[in-house]
Amino acid sequence: MDRKLKILISDDSRLLRKKLREQLETLGCEVIETVNGKEAIMRELQDSPDAVFLDIVMPEVGGIEALQVIKKVNPDLPVIMLSSAATPKKLVETLKMGAMDFISKPYTVEQIEHAVNTIRKKVEQDE
Repeated sequence: MDRKLKILISDDSRLLRKKLREQLETLGCEVIETVNGKEAIMRELQDSPDAVFLDIVMPEVGGIEALQVIKKVNPDLPVIMLSSAATPKKLVETLKMGAMDFISKPYTVEQIEHAVNTIRKKVEQDE
Protein backbone atom coordinates (compact mmCIF):
# COMPACT_ATOMS: atom_id res chain seq x y z
CA MET A 1 0.00 0.00 0.00
CA ASP A 2 1.55 3.26 -1.10
CA ARG A 3 -0.78 5.84 0.30
CA LYS A 4 -0.46 7.18 3.82
CA LEU A 5 -3.09 6.26 6.37
CA LYS A 6 -5.01 9.33 7.51
CA ILE A 7 -5.52 9.12 11.28
CA LEU A 8 -7.66 11.42 13.41
CA ILE A 9 -6.54 11.83 17.04
CA SER A 10 -8.99 13.30 19.52
CA ASP A 11 -7.64 14.01 23.00
CA ASP A 12 -7.82 17.07 25.25
CA SER A 13 -4.19 16.59 26.31
CA ARG A 14 -1.87 18.53 24.00
CA LEU A 15 1.09 16.53 25.26
CA LEU A 16 -0.58 13.23 24.42
CA ARG A 17 -1.59 14.45 20.96
CA LYS A 18 1.97 15.57 20.25
CA LYS A 19 3.44 12.24 21.39
CA LEU A 20 0.87 10.19 19.48
CA ARG A 21 1.25 12.36 16.35
CA GLU A 22 5.02 11.79 16.38
CA GLN A 23 4.56 8.04 16.74
CA LEU A 24 1.96 7.86 13.99
CA GLU A 25 4.04 10.01 11.62
CA THR A 26 7.03 7.72 12.25
CA LEU A 27 4.75 4.87 11.14
CA GLY A 28 3.96 6.74 7.91
CA CYS A 29 0.57 8.20 8.83
CA GLU A 30 -0.93 11.59 8.11
CA VAL A 31 -2.42 13.00 11.33
CA ILE A 32 -5.40 15.28 12.06
CA GLU A 33 -5.81 16.51 15.65
CA THR A 34 -8.92 17.55 17.59
CA VAL A 35 -9.36 18.42 21.28
CA ASN A 36 -12.82 16.97 21.97
CA GLY A 37 -15.46 14.59 20.67
CA LYS A 38 -17.51 17.34 19.04
CA GLU A 39 -14.52 18.40 16.90
CA ALA A 40 -13.71 14.75 16.20
CA ILE A 41 -17.20 14.15 14.78
CA MET A 42 -16.99 17.26 12.57
CA ARG A 43 -13.50 16.41 11.27
CA GLU A 44 -14.47 12.77 10.71
CA LEU A 45 -17.28 13.96 8.43
CA GLN A 46 -15.07 16.53 6.64
CA ASP A 47 -11.82 14.63 6.23
CA SER A 48 -12.86 10.96 6.02
CA PRO A 49 -9.90 9.56 7.98
CA ASP A 50 -8.93 5.88 7.74
CA ALA A 51 -9.15 5.54 11.52
CA VAL A 52 -9.76 7.48 14.73
CA PHE A 53 -7.97 7.41 18.09
CA LEU A 54 -10.47 8.69 20.69
CA ASP A 55 -9.82 9.62 24.29
CA ILE A 56 -12.76 8.72 26.51
CA VAL A 57 -12.74 11.66 28.95
CA MET A 58 -12.89 14.98 27.06
CA PRO A 59 -14.72 18.31 27.48
CA GLU A 60 -17.99 19.04 25.62
CA VAL A 61 -18.44 15.66 23.98
CA GLY A 62 -16.64 12.63 25.41
CA GLY A 63 -15.17 9.74 23.46
CA ILE A 64 -18.03 7.32 24.09
CA GLU A 65 -20.61 9.78 22.72
CA ALA A 66 -18.33 10.57 19.77
CA LEU A 67 -17.90 6.84 19.11
CA GLN A 68 -21.70 6.40 18.98
CA VAL A 69 -22.15 9.20 16.43
CA ILE A 70 -19.15 8.19 14.29
CA LYS A 71 -20.29 4.55 14.19
CA LYS A 72 -23.81 5.59 13.11
CA VAL A 73 -22.38 7.62 10.23
CA ASN A 74 -19.50 5.30 9.33
CA PRO A 75 -20.00 1.81 10.85
CA ASP A 76 -16.85 0.36 9.25
CA LEU A 77 -14.41 3.06 10.42
CA PRO A 78 -11.76 1.63 12.78
CA VAL A 79 -11.93 3.49 16.10
CA ILE A 80 -9.37 2.95 18.84
CA MET A 81 -10.30 4.14 22.30
CA LEU A 82 -7.60 5.61 24.56
CA SER A 83 -8.10 6.08 28.25
CA SER A 84 -6.40 6.31 31.59
CA ALA A 85 -9.81 5.70 33.16
CA ALA A 86 -10.09 2.22 31.69
CA THR A 87 -12.55 0.21 33.71
CA PRO A 88 -13.49 -3.27 32.45
CA LYS A 89 -17.08 -1.99 32.10
CA LYS A 90 -16.00 0.90 29.83
CA LEU A 91 -13.80 -1.45 27.82
CA VAL A 92 -16.67 -3.88 27.16
CA GLU A 93 -19.09 -1.00 26.48
CA THR A 94 -16.89 0.60 23.80
CA LEU A 95 -16.06 -2.72 22.13
CA LYS A 96 -19.78 -3.59 21.98
CA MET A 97 -20.39 -0.18 20.38
CA GLY A 98 -17.95 -1.08 17.63
CA ALA A 99 -14.55 0.18 18.79
CA MET A 100 -11.79 -1.87 17.18
CA ASP A 101 -9.48 -1.72 20.19
CA PHE A 102 -9.07 -0.18 23.61
CA ILE A 103 -5.63 1.03 24.69
CA SER A 104 -4.97 2.11 28.27
CA LYS A 105 -2.76 5.13 28.94
CA PRO A 106 0.15 5.23 29.35
CA TYR A 107 0.41 3.10 26.21
CA THR A 108 3.48 1.58 24.59
CA VAL A 109 4.95 2.19 21.14
CA GLU A 110 4.18 -1.48 20.40
CA GLN A 111 0.46 -1.00 21.17
CA ILE A 112 0.27 1.91 18.71
CA GLU A 113 2.24 -0.03 16.06
CA HIS A 114 -0.08 -3.00 16.47
CA ALA A 115 -3.17 -0.76 16.12
CA VAL A 116 -1.75 0.89 12.96
CA ASN A 117 -0.91 -2.49 11.42
CA THR A 118 -4.44 -3.73 12.13
CA ILE A 119 -5.92 -0.54 10.59
CA ARG A 120 -3.66 -0.88 7.53
CA LYS A 121 -4.80 -4.50 6.97
CA LYS A 122 -8.44 -3.49 7.26
CA VAL A 123 -8.05 -0.55 4.86
CA GLU A 124 -6.28 -2.77 2.31
CA GLN A 125 -9.10 -5.37 2.53
CA ASP A 126 -11.75 -2.70 2.03
CA GLU A 127 -10.10 -1.06 -1.01
